[in-house]
Amino acid sequence: MKPIVLLSLIAVASLSFISCEKSSYYFDENGISRKALENYLDRSVTMVYLLMPELPGGKPTYSYHADDIRMVKNIGAKFIGRAIYRWGRESALNDSAYWGNARRIIDELHAFDKDIVFQACLFEIVTEDVNNVPIPDWVFRDYNLPPESRTFSYAAMLNDDSIMVNHWREGSSVPDISKTETQLWFYFLAGSYINIGCEAFHIGQVELIGMNDPEREHWAATLTKIREYAGKHARRKWTLIDAHVPYGGMVKDGKSLIDFNSFPMRIKEIPDRPYEAILEVNYLDGLYNKSKGCISPSGWDCEHLPYLVEFDNFGRSRTPGEATVESFFIWGWDEISWFAQQPDHYRDEWLEYAFGWIRQTDTNAHLEMPGCRMITCTNETEGNYRANTKSEACPIGYSQEETIKRLWASDLPR
Repeated sequence: MKPIVLLSLIAVASLSFISCEKSSYYFDENGISRKALENYLDRSVTMVYLLMPELPGGKPTYSYHADDIRMVKNIGAKFIGRAIYRWGRESALNDSAYWGNARRIIDELHAFDKDIVFQACLFEIVTEDVNNVPIPDWVFRDYNLPPESRTFSYAAMLNDDSIMVNHWREGSSVPDISKTETQLWFYFLAGSYINIGCEAFHIGQVELIGMNDPEREHWAATLTKIREYAGKHARRKWTLIDAHVPYGGMVKDGKSLIDFNSFPMRIKEIPDRPYEAILEVNYLDGLYNKSKGCISPSGWDCEHLPYLVEFDNFGRSRTPGEATVESFFIWGWDEISWFAQQPDHYRDEWLEYAFGWIRQTDTNAHLEMPGCRMITCTNETEGNYRANTKSEACPIGYSQEETIKRLWASDLPR
């Protein structure tokens, strides 16, 4: 064999090895390696309500759901963020279709790619409607409590000093994690989502929920219980947990309670260039270069825990469309609503800019791509930004699908 041919074969073999290494998404009851975790974060996309094609009673959650599933397959997504959750209206959990539809979609996408992880959310909200949700016997048993024939109690989840009570509106509050009822509620949600095939949880604004848990004792106990349930019932006997961490992490006694951190992108407007914006280290409370070091739940040590940044949605300012300097709003809008209003070419350019800037600025940071998320600006797209390529199958798409696919295809192993 000629030397040049031999070298070519070695080069091909080396590239194959790198490709196999990059495509590793393995984890089990012992945890997940940093490499596998970052592989997932590098292929993460927000797909709000992907597992919820219908509202209670059979009414569609939104149109063109089938095209969302097609897009997930096309771009090669591995981590599906915010795929299922409740933000109020908790009695929907009593509808068997809520669980059956979600399981059907999970099974379809796992048949396509067994490595895909679906993320459910345990959010910083509970409403009076939770009084209509029965507590299953297994929740009581797993907490060594005698089973009762009762529903969850909204009042029993609230802070004794009325902190964050009616925070969202009357009858809609932030639950207090120090309350046993709140712990039962989160355990019920997590276990139920694990039972249909979810393997990840975003636990929202943990500092709000932990209003009465300064040492994170109650958070640690709750997440330990959820991990124990996953160890018995989850697909791969492990669950990936993250949270919004305004102080750089959720660390207790040197160990992170969560597998990775997450936070909004914190986009900074350019006041003299209408509607344009950039990313910048140390802007507001952005997480860039500030993720805390720790021992991960899987046991590996790190100087900085890997984290996601996402296009957040939280409303609009009192002056939408105007510059709001040093504000969480960008030109008066939340992050995804600002992004949705940009011209097609600027959305593509800005997504490519953000992807490159984040990777160059902090190697621990990963951009969660915008797939589907609610927007608050005037729109004709059913209140959502959708990255789907605009087509007959999805005429309300914003057409960043191929840009996401191209950026991921260009991504080299770290």
